[in-house]
Amino acid sequence: MIILIVLVAVWGAWQWSTVIRRNRVAKVIDEATFQAGMRKAQVVDLREKKEFDAGHILGARNIPYSTFKAYYKQLRDDLPIYLYDQSKALSTRAALILGKDDYKEIYILKSGYARWQGKTKKTKY
Repeated sequence: MIILIVLVAVWGAWQWSTVIRRNRVAKVIDEATFQAGMRKAQVVDLREKKEFDAGHILGARNIPYSTFKAYYKQLRDDLPIYLYDQSKALSTRAALILGKDDYKEIYILKSGYARWQGKTKKTKY
């Protein structure tokens, strides 16, 4: 029982530290704020291509998290970067990568694509 309590405590501390590190480099914003600023930003969908093709936020570009480290340098550092995925777990990881490389204006969609109510686009096959 003590081992279980220690494991839960360690996991909770790790989660908390991730949130603190994320909040140092990125700002989590709601859908209304995301929609208001996305026209002047780079909107990045971090989901895999299959999920992106099934539906994505209109105007977003797809850089799957699995390839993010190889392709994030294509993002401009002088424009805000708006990240989203299904929830916000991948966005948090991507924001930490961007923050280490001195990208300044990083925003994460709070509710993720799962609860997005704005305009979307699907790729036709």
